[in-house]
Amino acid sequence: MKIYFIRHGKTEWNLESRYQGAGSDSELLPESYQQMNQLGEHLKDIEFSHAYSSPIKRARITANRVLQHSKKRPPLSLWNRLEEFHLGKMEGQKFEDVRQQFPESYDNFRNHPEKYDATEIGGESFSDVIDRMQYAINTIVNANPEDSNVVIFSHGAALNALINSLLGVEIKDLRKRGGLANTSTTILETNDNGKTFDLIKWNDTEYLTKEIDQTDVI
Repeated sequence: MKIYFIRHGKTEWNLESRYQGAGSDSELLPESYQQMNQLGEHLKDIEFSHAYSSPIKRARITANRVLQHSKKRPPLSLWNRLEEFHLGKMEGQKFEDVRQQFPESYDNFRNHPEKYDATEIGGESFSDVIDRMQYAINTIVNANPEDSNVVIFSHGAALNALINSLLGVEIKDLRKRGGLANTSTTILETNDNGKTFDLIKWNDTEYLTKEIDQTDVI
């Protein structure tokens, strides 16, 4: 089974470098729809047995826009286990403002995930997010044929934590592979019903005509 993980299109808050977790949802940028179309064309010949998405609007719109290009459109299920981190007091704030207000939480969330204590800002820990999302992946793997393709639309920080955890990466090393860009594709493959995963592609954006900048990646 191959699982295609898609990060949603770029939003206003992504452009403004604001924290955008499960509790907030700014509008997708007009140019993001073109990038979703480019991704849709890139994936149109792949037959997916099922598609899954976070129910948050930016992910849900991305899913529907991309899947409308599919030659054989798969069923789409929305699941809150695929939501972004709950970021509490950081929601909607610019990165620099959070750095000044919560310097330790800011640094640990970005650079030392094993030290991140979410109680200060009233959000989810890395373990919380990994646990809820791994449950979803286990369920998805068991619900689809062993040789099928599945596509999942979700969010940058949550996908980064999930995908690396599926590859056996320890929490302290989650950031070492780098971030995920808006409208990027990362592909994992499992040949043992989800016990282990191999990385096929990481943060693929070759199908986009735009140049990736720092506001695209988380």
